[in-house]
Amino acid sequence: MTDSIKKDAKARMGKSIESLRNELAKIRTGRAHTSLLDHVMVEYYGSDVPISQVANVNVEDARTLTVTPWEKTMVSKVEKAIMTSDLGLNPSSMGTVIRVPMPALTEERRRDLVKVVRGEAENARVAIRNIRRDANNALKALVKGKEISEDDERRAQDEIQKLTDSHIEEVDKVLAEKEKELMEV
Repeated sequence: MTDSIKKDAKARMGKSIESLRNELAKIRTGRAHTSLLDHVMVEYYGSDVPISQVANVNVEDARTLTVTPWEKTMVSKVEKAIMTSDLGLNPSSMGTVIRVPMPALTEERRRDLVKVVRGEAENARVAIRNIRRDANNALKALVKGKEISEDDERRAQDEIQKLTDSHIEEVDKVLAEKEKELMEV
């Protein structure tokens, strides 16, 4: 009984951290990386699809991405999608290749991004704590239904607390990495 609750909590906490990593990958640092454009959607024959489904995205150098659409007709649509995304990038096309230079971040912009990153990390911590609460409530329901003893509940709660602590520690590590990456000049 308690094992399934713990497994569920662990899986959900892991998903929270994975979600945090995905959100942080979208936040632009001064360096170019292909996952930066992952969430950019391009209109392709009437439906919006991720850019990775209509073009190759490569890193040309530390500050430049190259996007090569598979169809020549898609060049302008891909360029427009990158321009209108919330990333603040200004692509330029050269024939069938779109170059996306990464502008250097100002100190002020870096600080703003750090605030955003900290907010995302806090959201992940809150999600993990909510998962802990759900697990503890499930344990209380089992005690109430006389399916487990109070001692078993206490042991399980302690284990869930350890899980919570380790996952929050992981969130802090991810946050520290991203902050360090953002503050690099």
